[in-house]
Amino acid sequence: MAWLEKTIGAANDIFYGYLLIIVLVLAGLYFTVRTRGAQIAMLPDQLRAVTEKPKDKDGVSSFRSLMVSTASRVGTGNIVGVATALCMGGFGSVFWMWVIALIGGATAFIESTLGQIYKKRGKEGSYGGPAYYIETGLKLKWLAILFSVILVLTYGIGFNMLASYNLQSTFKSYSFYNEAWTPWVIGGIIALLVAVCLFGGGKRILAVTGVLVPVMGLLYILVALVISLMNITALPGILARIFREAFDFSAIFGGFGGSCVMYGVKRGLFSNEAGVGSAPNAAASADVSHPAKQGLTQTLSVFIDTLLVCSATAFMCMTSGVEPSPSFEGADYVQAALSQTLGGFGPVFITVSMVLFAFTTLVGNLFYVNQAWSHLFGRVPSRTFNTVYYIVASLLVFLGAGLSASFLWNLADLLMGLMTVINIPVIILLGRYALRALADYRKQKKAGLDPTFCKESAGITAELDYWN
Repeated sequence: MAWLEKTIGAANDIFYGYLLIIVLVLAGLYFTVRTRGAQIAMLPDQLRAVTEKPKDKDGVSSFRSLMVSTASRVGTGNIVGVATALCMGGFGSVFWMWVIALIGGATAFIESTLGQIYKKRGKEGSYGGPAYYIETGLKLKWLAILFSVILVLTYGIGFNMLASYNLQSTFKSYSFYNEAWTPWVIGGIIALLVAVCLFGGGKRILAVTGVLVPVMGLLYILVALVISLMNITALPGILARIFREAFDFSAIFGGFGGSCVMYGVKRGLFSNEAGVGSAPNAAASADVSHPAKQGLTQTLSVFIDTLLVCSATAFMCMTSGVEPSPSFEGADYVQAALSQTLGGFGPVFITVSMVLFAFTTLVGNLFYVNQAWSHLFGRVPSRTFNTVYYIVASLLVFLGAGLSASFLWNLADLLMGLMTVINIPVIILLGRYALRALADYRKQKKAGLDPTFCKESAGITAELDYWN
């Protein structure tokens, strides 16, 4: 295991040392300019798109698809990931998380609009994602298959094992916790609950995330706001420290691998997933009249995740007065910070939040895996295959609870990086169709119309499965 962890760590150093950061930032800036800052300028349209009802009474609404993508985004990374960034990269990492979210919103718009344009009709509604726009738009079936395989590995193994570990790690502060057996007991319980959801099918996943995500998100942000107000006198100094450390270039370039930039980008990407290629799978399931509507909806999901939920964790920790340190493992720092402010209620609140966040992440991730299986097999997998897969997926959740934190973080980061380096070049090549769709949407809105889509308006001459 040691050699595998070392190899994965070395690969991550290559990805996150400079390569992935440069790719993400340049792509985000490019799409921000080309969309004329749609992720910020079109916020009212984003809010309207979320509330739009599906055309078919049995169709998936924009809100439901938003909840699935948000369920995957809003998870343990919003608590443990942010705390890890603070402990390893300092307060300046928060600023770089914000940057990745703000420019990443434009990237999320492009990839999710493409997911809608190239989606397909199915018996239980529409479906699609990067594998479909790679195969249909670029005619590169081998690359589409490779992407689907990596997606299965990322969400079915990497992210879900990590979510399971992060969840059980929040119990370390309790007296009953025993390193030898507690992780396995908690892992078993999580695996059982996930199995119940999985055997209920995709509709069960949509129903669960549609209820839990908004409730837990609002409660978490509310508590964070209360804690920040309790320590309001510390806010000016904290904000000053964020910006001071974010632009401490001697520290950044003196040890880039452990800098606030690297940790801010790495944990920001892990949290909001803009450009990774996950959200288009959820975006494709929505029943909307124009692809740009779902692109705007998924842009909002990035902001909910990073600018609201990640910032909530950061300010809860930073205003507590507990100094971040590499000696903390992530969850330990959040619990110590909340204990300082809320006493005994703090660790309990974080434990409950982690349970809900991790659970919705697990089921949201496996929704994406279901989509990937459908692409790889060219149809919905058989009941026998699904039964075996659900059992294996549940066992992996169980296994993740007892493995090493550093190994699981490195594995998840590596797999996520592989998805990103495939998806970003693809959406740059196909981005013109999403940009034309946005121009068409704006034109129809300016004329006072409820935008509807025709593929010719985006300059697409190829046969599409859904929008012909």
